[in-house]
Amino acid sequence: MILANARLVFPERIAARGFVRVVDGKIAAVSEQELPLEPREKILDVRGRFLSPGFIDMHVHGALRRDTMEADPEAFAAICKYHARGGTTSLALTTVAAPTEKILRVLDAARGYLKNPDLAGAQLLGIHLEGPYFSPEKPGAHPSALLRSPKRQEWQQFLAYRDVLTQMTLAPELPGALELIEAFAEKGIRVSGGHTDAWDEEAAAGFAHGMRQATHTFNCMSGARRRGAYRVAGFLEFALSEPEILCELIADGRHVSPTLMRMLYLAKGPEGIALITDATGGAGLDEESEFELAEMRCVVRDGVGLTGDGQALAGSTCTMMRCVQNMVQLVGIPLSEAVAMATRNPAQALGLDSRKGVLAPGTDADLVVFNEAFEICQTFIAGRESQG
Repeated sequence: MILANARLVFPERIAARGFVRVVDGKIAAVSEQELPLEPREKILDVRGRFLSPGFIDMHVHGALRRDTMEADPEAFAAICKYHARGGTTSLALTTVAAPTEKILRVLDAARGYLKNPDLAGAQLLGIHLEGPYFSPEKPGAHPSALLRSPKRQEWQQFLAYRDVLTQMTLAPELPGALELIEAFAEKGIRVSGGHTDAWDEEAAAGFAHGMRQATHTFNCMSGARRRGAYRVAGFLEFALSEPEILCELIADGRHVSPTLMRMLYLAKGPEGIALITDATGGAGLDEESEFELAEMRCVVRDGVGLTGDGQALAGSTCTMMRCVQNMVQLVGIPLSEAVAMATRNPAQALGLDSRKGVLAPGTDADLVVFNEAFEICQTFIAGRESQG
């Protein structure tokens, strides 16, 4: 088919009128001139709406009370279908700190699901291990009793699933963390610093061993503080100042205020940020609805997930489309740059940039059509319209 009369969203600009040909699940041609119709080819008139690459969410736990930790193909499918409604065409399901056996069950379930996926929703890229190697000072909504330092005997079991893993989030200052970072990075698994109380030099050591990302920047990470008489940078400042560190951002307007979002943009630029939802089981639920995260009772309130006592964040209820919208409306950046943060940047981070994240011939026909009100009109995954 040909998607015609679209405003094409490229990383650096938006073409006023463009055409995209899709053949066998791939983009065959992208043009700002009308494409000649091939035999048996149909035209879908986009009618001046925006057409962008499909969004890639590197960090999502759940939706509609379903959670990654269920280790259940039905849960995985429900989460993928829900997030396709928000323009996400591929995602990494994300764990919480848990006993070894529970994490291995998730990895087993994901390996099976990848062999026989539900094609109605977003494509599962794999599993992002968020934890259990976190600082006890920065647990967030993860169970403090289950936080621990890396032990080779345990993480080698996780590494055996390198075909399933997309990312590992850990605190680089923990004993044994540097060995883990190096081992995972050598296998092509993205290593990200998060839930960390690291000092500047501890963050730098993680970077030297292969850590290239910051997990949900500003949330659950150390900042500048005094050490003796002197003020020393924390993990946040290291991430802001190191050009090779990609910073995840939960752009729901709740986890990080607009001023901090703007600060991150000015520090990292359009190529240094990857938008994520960090959505939990509260996504898609009404206000005051209850859900669980890490076996903890949580509630949707003021458009965000909170622990049952209302004192701490418990993930977002956001979609990727809303994250893009917030970057444009709350931070004031160009739409093309906001979309790149949800497409090109995560694709590059995960080594998928030859297949996903841009409107270019030869890439997967993962596409999103949306209007000026940031409403999703259609989502295509490998050229097939999502019914999520």
